Amino acid sequence: MYARIYTRRPTFSSLGSANIETMINVQSLTKRYSRSTAVDALSFTAPDGAVTGFLGPNGSGKSTTLRMVVGLESLDEGTALIDGSPFRSLPHPARSVGALLNPEWIAPHMTGRAHLKMVADYAGLPESLADESLEAFGLTDAATRKVKNYSLGMRQRLGVASALIGDPANVILDEPVNGLDPQGVAWMRGRIRQMAADGRAVVVSSHLMSEMQLTADRLVVIDNGSLVGEGDLDDFLGSHRVEALCSDPARLAQATGGQIVGETVIVDNATPRDVGETAQRAGVTVYSLQDTRRSLEDVFLDSTNHCAKEMNR
Repeated sequence: MYARIYTRRPTFSSLGSANIETMINVQSLTKRYSRSTAVDALSFTAPDGAVTGFLGPNGSGKSTTLRMVVGLESLDEGTALIDGSPFRSLPHPARSVGALLNPEWIAPHMTGRAHLKMVADYAGLPESLADESLEAFGLTDAATRKVKNYSLGMRQRLGVASALIGDPANVILDEPVNGLDPQGVAWMRGRIRQMAADGRAVVVSSHLMSEMQLTADRLVVIDNGSLVGEGDLDDFLGSHRVEALCSDPARLAQATGGQIVGETVIVDNATPRDVGETAQRAGVTVYSLQDTRRSLEDVFLDSTNHCAKEMNR
């Protein structure tokens, strides 16, 4: 099922291609509830042509922020702009931004086809896009089934299909792989990466750090409503360090500029592939290569734990 739709993107040529000058820009965004501050002077950008991972612990303000960006939540201070305009000022919202914030909003008594036709009609788009979207997301066989009989993974795909039906220039997805099996997760990752490759600004919120490490180009990390860090994924993870066991440590160390520690050659700022290819050229047999770069989960836990400690001082 996924293999067929993985290689075929929907073609909404009548709506035009995504604008490559797009960006989601949040500046000093603040939201208060009674005596608590859910989002506190938050600023970040999600540039075109990149997947921006939006990360934070539960209750950190991620969902509130995304809801403010798409006009579902009022803001107290700051700005949230899509292509330079607030959501409510966009002339064609469905073509400017598509969002999946909660698949549970889909009416359970409707069929998948009826739901997508309703979304298309509301956005002023041709109803024929409903069947194109169903095919693109592998839901054609379930088109006439009521959504209440869909699995969680099917509802997720229907929600993403709803977000993309207008071929938007910007995309915001909150936990898009919830309920998907491993094949479906890989499929969704490919779709998200393709959206960015097509020039879209893509924001993805997820609690799955390993998946974000495979999907995101850059990260925005928040905690307690405030920015913890923003930048390229590689900057968060730091440089690669490779530990190699081989037949001739001295020769490999000389060829790579590495250091010998016991029987291991340690090479900084290199990938296992780099070291393996250098070893081959140097005539050294490699027994094992281990990339000791920190995982995104390690970095995330360290950054949010540090933030919590600072607040408790």
